[in-house]
Amino acid sequence: MCAILTTCFCAPASVETSDPAGRQKDDGRITVTILYDNYAFRKDLQTAWGVACFIEGLEKNILFDTGGDPGTLLSNMEKLGISPERIQIVFLSHIHGDHTGGLAAVLERNPSVTVFLPASFPEKMKAAVRDKGANVVEVKEPTNVCQGAFSTGEMGTPIKEQALCVRVKGGIAVITGCAHPGIVQVVTKATEFGKAVPQLVMGGFHMIGYNEKKIRQVIAEFRKLGVVRVGPCHCSGDRTRQMFSEAFGNRFIKAGVGAVVELEPAR
Repeated sequence: MCAILTTCFCAPASVETSDPAGRQKDDGRITVTILYDNYAFRKDLQTAWGVACFIEGLEKNILFDTGGDPGTLLSNMEKLGISPERIQIVFLSHIHGDHTGGLAAVLERNPSVTVFLPASFPEKMKAAVRDKGANVVEVKEPTNVCQGAFSTGEMGTPIKEQALCVRVKGGIAVITGCAHPGIVQVVTKATEFGKAVPQLVMGGFHMIGYNEKKIRQVIAEFRKLGVVRVGPCHCSGDRTRQMFSEAFGNRFIKAGVGAVVELEPAR
């Protein structure tokens, strides 16, 4: 049975969106908390262009991207009750500053992490991460991140990007930074490598500026891929969010800073 939160879905991969204040975590679930985004969920948190989220309930706690402004990231984390010391893995989707800007501040607080980053990152940046005391894993091909999570590997040109995939009941959840290679291409790669149904696709879809025809095409491709739930945020665009909401109904996740998404793990 699903816990009673703001929104509850009791389908194969249960997803719930809630405000974490006063909420007790079900330790049997994987929890994704959005720490940084330009869309709001909680009014007491700061919004800014970029993405970061905290994933727990796996073998290791993962910080996915670090937003653009370190002060905003750390302030939101404090209000959400998430200490940088709890992070064990940092997963960086791509090189852009609105996804890597908070990294140095996180490493100042907790250098004892492993940073998974695209192999195409500048050597100077990799060296700076190592100099902070962190371990660096350079990702080129699909790679296991920890038990229950893997990377799609580097995709796209000229901007190389990786997405994080989490194994959940009934399939996988795909978390994207900006999806520069194309959101359909990212989900296709994730499902092919993971050999699983995309129960959730959440993050930046890189669809700002898409007209309605192109948005409908992406929605149609998602249906072909069997995507169950969606949570577009960051660079997805207002019209994209509206049309995905209309198309997916109660399977649309209103993603924004402060939102909490709970997933049933794969057994």
